Amino acid sequence: MKNSGFNLRERVAGGKVYFANKPSTSKTSTFNLKSMFYKRFTFRLISKLLLINLLGYLLFYLIQNTQLWFTIIGVALILLGSIISLYYYINEIRSDIKRFILAVKTRDHTLNFKNKATKGSFPELYESFSEILQVHKQIRMEQEAMFQLIKTILEQVPVGVIVVNNTKTAQDNEEIAFFNQAASSLLSVPAYKYWHRLKQHLPAFANEIDQISSGGKRFLELKIQEKLIQLSTEVIPLNLYEKNYTIISFQNIKDEIEQKETEAWNRLIGVISHEILNSITPISSLSDTINSMVTDRENLDLEEMEDLKTALQTIKRRSTGLLDFVKDYRLIAELPTPNLESHTIGEILKHIKVLMQPFAKVKNVVLEVEQTSSKITVQLDLKLIEQVLINLITNGIYAVEENENPHVSISYRLENTKLYIDVTDNGKGIAPEDLEKIFVPFYTTRKNGSGIGLTISRNIMKMHRGSIEVVSTPNEQTTFSLVFNYV
Repeated sequence: MKNSGFNLRERVAGGKVYFANKPSTSKTSTFNLKSMFYKRFTFRLISKLLLINLLGYLLFYLIQNTQLWFTIIGVALILLGSIISLYYYINEIRSDIKRFILAVKTRDHTLNFKNKATKGSFPELYESFSEILQVHKQIRMEQEAMFQLIKTILEQVPVGVIVVNNTKTAQDNEEIAFFNQAASSLLSVPAYKYWHRLKQHLPAFANEIDQISSGGKRFLELKIQEKLIQLSTEVIPLNLYEKNYTIISFQNIKDEIEQKETEAWNRLIGVISHEILNSITPISSLSDTINSMVTDRENLDLEEMEDLKTALQTIKRRSTGLLDFVKDYRLIAELPTPNLESHTIGEILKHIKVLMQPFAKVKNVVLEVEQTSSKITVQLDLKLIEQVLINLITNGIYAVEENENPHVSISYRLENTKLYIDVTDNGKGIAPEDLEKIFVPFYTTRKNGSGIGLTISRNIMKMHRGSIEVVSTPNEQTTFSLVFNYV
């Protein structure tokens, strides 16, 4: 890859992964190196030092007590040779150790100590050198293989991945350590080497990333080459070996959103068509009947008048039903904009308890409202949220009608940055196959239900930048949760 980067390769391969599999070999080799080196080196060094001391003492004795000049010169030359030999002996070891350490630091696996292992002063030492270098080479090859595997996987996934090294270069630029092909295709840009280049090309994208640089997710809409794309983006800051990286991953969800929208519209059109046909078909049929009854007729008998009256009443009833259906549809589409004000959870729960307790008593349902003294404050439109809670509690009361001990409870909870208001009942529950359908307009599992309550409720929560979640265990418990962002 063009911008894979050497430093990132070291870190992606991860010393922790591989060295964890090879600790015994490395430590054993180091231990053998030390033990053999020190034993042999100490013996050789002491031997040479003793020889030099003896020769020095002998030379001093000969000079002080004899006139054997040829012997004195010979002993002096031997002493000088021993000193020079000791110097080269120590210097050779020092030089080889320096070469070995440099090879390890620079990852130079071409260094070879085989000749020295057979002919050198310390064959065991050089054998250990060769063994450590070979182990180091094997670990490096495994790291490289794993890096290539990870790189291949990241190249194949349809998710754009950009890794930015936040350590600035000498030119005060942040280097892009990784830029996969999916990222290049989604953004319609080449695999840039520096972040500021991408920022110049796509300032809108870079600015959005900067806003969540400390970590998080965001939905982005970008216009690239006259084409609108919708990206689900996540930023993860990472610190590796005292260097900061930013991992940016994103994928185009426009096609998925369009598919979901199409499915929703198809379901909605199916429901609307069904309702309209149910009303229009009898109206059309009765109109034909009435037309045939009055055509070419001047007078009608009593029985025919009763039939005509019944037909007209049916037409009126079905027309009224169709009109109500259209009104319900307009109600979904024309919700008022929320007027957000600060309200405590206790206040909301007290209001809903006062509103719904009489209805629950009429239905012989135990309505339990908890934590009405809570002082936790949230921004919302009280009227709209009360409308949502009334709808959910009403649904819960109808759901427990056939239960021996009907019970509906309302409570709240805080989890991380979310505030949940839960409406729980012990009714018949919702079948798993219906969980995805209950929010579809005009879909209902209740007799005489309009099928718009949950749709309106979800739309109201979306207007509050929240959501509705539902968890149901049939014939045991069902919980609808209003979810608010709470900071």
